[in-house]
Amino acid sequence: MSGTETLTKPASAQKTEHFDVLIVGAGISGVGAAYHLQEQCPEKTFVALEALDSFGGTWHMHRYPGIRSDSDLYTFGYRFKPWTGTPIATADEILTYMKEVIEENDLNRHIRYNHRISTAKWSSKDNLWTVYAIDKKTGEERRFTANFLWMCQGYYRHSEGYTPEWPDMDKFKGKIVHPQTWPEDLDYKGKKVLVIGSGATAATLVPAIAGDCEHVTLLQRSPTYFIPGRNENELADRLRVLGVDEAWIHEITRREILHNQAEFTRRSFEEPEVVRKELLDAVRLFLPEETVQKHFTPSYRPWRQRIAFVPDGDIFQGIASGKATVETDEIERFTEKGILLKSGKELEADIIITATGFNLSVLGDIDFDIDGKPLNFADSVTYRGMMFTGVPNMIWIFGYFRASWTLRVDLLGDFVCRLLKHMDEKGAKKVTVALRKEDSNMPLLPWIDPENFNPGYLMRSMDLLPKRGDKPEWQHTQDYWVEKDQLPEVDLDGAEFHYE
Repeated sequence: MSGTETLTKPASAQKTEHFDVLIVGAGISGVGAAYHLQEQCPEKTFVALEALDSFGGTWHMHRYPGIRSDSDLYTFGYRFKPWTGTPIATADEILTYMKEVIEENDLNRHIRYNHRISTAKWSSKDNLWTVYAIDKKTGEERRFTANFLWMCQGYYRHSEGYTPEWPDMDKFKGKIVHPQTWPEDLDYKGKKVLVIGSGATAATLVPAIAGDCEHVTLLQRSPTYFIPGRNENELADRLRVLGVDEAWIHEITRREILHNQAEFTRRSFEEPEVVRKELLDAVRLFLPEETVQKHFTPSYRPWRQRIAFVPDGDIFQGIASGKATVETDEIERFTEKGILLKSGKELEADIIITATGFNLSVLGDIDFDIDGKPLNFADSVTYRGMMFTGVPNMIWIFGYFRASWTLRVDLLGDFVCRLLKHMDEKGAKKVTVALRKEDSNMPLLPWIDPENFNPGYLMRSMDLLPKRGDKPEWQHTQDYWVEKDQLPEVDLDGAEFHYE
């Protein structure tokens, strides 16, 4: 048999590996899921399949200069692993933290890297998922069966970021780069760089490269809210001086941050103009009023889009120093030298960076099949943003927009383990969620209310996502402070759960 034939050997000719639980992904969600499963359900066998060549997901994939968290690591870190660094962390610091979690808990033996899942098929006859994955090292297709699927793959497509199609992009003589696929050999020293975008990525990139470039221009269609502040936590530092144990510091600091975030979120709805003024006053500490009004005063209510923390106001300092400038305008078209704005102004650049967001990936772009019928998730209704009507034995981790993603990783870790134990106690092999009699006339709405939260990546892909109802059980409320009390109390024998 030739080498080529070996690489294309069909899955039917290979053995099938079986696990109680199959975790999709080894990013922040997948590693957290593996920890909780091992700790709370030690009798369960499991495997985590990761398409990339290492753990970390976003933090492994994204390599652009300055990449960092946009929320604090006391709440972005796991509840079971104290964070001891600065609140806003670099990608390398986060990866080091995750590496420690994997090593301290011997999780690496459960993770298969370079395994890209193509298909997942459910059989009601066997009450099993059959998962097909391509081993990217050999090109061979691997086959797995599992009683339960734990989807931890994140929510955007790693292969490419979102770049709008602007007129005449092909005429630009320089380089066009998306931060998600940053070239390792990109030389921006002494160059004129134009960054398109207004979110956390743009705010991170501009100060990170400004010192090396001839000049950096940030071009945004509309302003965004930011929270500038010192990259330290005074409470944690004070407790360390007192010699308090790091586990206690982690828990106390988390609680204070979560309390403050809850208050901030409440106030953003109940007194938005006051919160708006507070956010803008913080920017005024760095920039003159004219600049704040023109470039950093959003038209929307605070928290309708994610608000990034800016350590030490670094992007504002860069603008104040003259190393960077900001333009708020729309793009008419690209030119040979750069970009022509609708105002008639031309911005010249050697490199254009499109920090314009990402493409949503609904459940990893995997082809799902239920008893021989292709599954369209948009035809289902979500149960608390984690399960779907008509989809057996599966949980999806989708985190919070107004709080750290990992908070939900821990909450759903508890929920899944409780559900698995409950199924064992009942002798059930299958669990699905279904609308109850009292839900028969419930209106079905888009995944999330755009009046509540409306980032571009969600608005562009809402038609791909499951529907939500107008009751808390049938939507992802995005409210950690409610869910932390509600999820542990969910009645697993409620009318919405069906066991076989």
